[in-house]
Amino acid sequence: MDRTQSAGDLHPSAAGEFAPASTYLNTSLCGLLPHRSVRAITRLAQELAEGRTGGSGDWDAVEDSRASFARLTGVDAARVAVGGSVSVHVGLIAASMPPGAEILFPEDEYASVITPFTVRGDLRTRFAPLEKLADAVGPETALVALSSVQSSDGRIADLAAVRAAAAAHGARTLLDASQSAGWLPLRAGEWDYTVTGAFKFLLCPRGVSFLTVTEDAQRELVPLHAGTFAAEHLWETTYGPITELAHSARRFDAPPSFLSYHGGRRSLALVEEMGVDALGGHALALARRFRAGLTELGRPAVEADSAVVAVPGLGDRAGALAAAGVAVSARAGGLRAAFHLYNTAADVDRTLDLLA
Repeated sequence: MDRTQSAGDLHPSAAGEFAPASTYLNTSLCGLLPHRSVRAITRLAQELAEGRTGGSGDWDAVEDSRASFARLTGVDAARVAVGGSVSVHVGLIAASMPPGAEILFPEDEYASVITPFTVRGDLRTRFAPLEKLADAVGPETALVALSSVQSSDGRIADLAAVRAAAAAHGARTLLDASQSAGWLPLRAGEWDYTVTGAFKFLLCPRGVSFLTVTEDAQRELVPLHAGTFAAEHLWETTYGPITELAHSARRFDAPPSFLSYHGGRRSLALVEEMGVDALGGHALALARRFRAGLTELGRPAVEADSAVVAVPGLGDRAGALAAAGVAVSARAGGLRAAFHLYNTAADVDRTLDLLA
């Protein structure tokens, strides 16, 4: 391919925020932290080490993160619950399902989306190929649960078709946006539930995650892990049972890690400043360049117009690439690369040269 074309240069807003020490193509595993987020975490950690007032953390950091995610996904902040992991959010939803309910998943879906349902032992689970998922929704389906972008290979489901099929049969929908939020626009209000691990393309520390719940679906969830932060009037119910839970999705909050949310607030602000459309355009330009180069090498990627690129049969090259300073993942036998704002066309070309 013509390596002189200027596809996907470093996003100008990333200048000064990132300084990768390697060719980092592994955002599907974990995104890089912006410098502003590292400074915020370090500041809080130092305050905690020194016993200074405020060292335990600032609740405003949690609320700012909630509001930022709400803006990024087009819902009211009252529909957003915070937490520390996708599996905890999914577990809350799984616990709300009536015994015998049928839950439909794509084949080879990520384990955190599936396992909270299967461990109950009294739910019926069914699987269908991703491309046929909408057709597989039936009159007995209570919930369709899927990732917007498949972790193993970057394929994107026909989300509109899945929603339409679920609506036609009266089924709830659960979307895991962990591999897409930050580069693929997410309209969370179109789904009964969304869950998002923010430590990938949203550039947050591990320990920041979000659950969105429509007003209708909220009535079906029981806030099983309700604690101090679940009260309608914060700080007024420290001892004894909470008598008035939050009227918003905050009743479903899991206790937040303040260190993570102090950094997450800064990371989410950066994503907002840049804009998901711009970030998606940048990432997709690089992914398309990589796919074209792989085709020239005779190793075509899994077909998908996605920021996540998987190359079947090349998973065993991940170690050699790491030794050469290129970070990727081996998943399901394939090599997985993911592109984001801190990547450049030079990163793509260097990786292609190593694979050649």
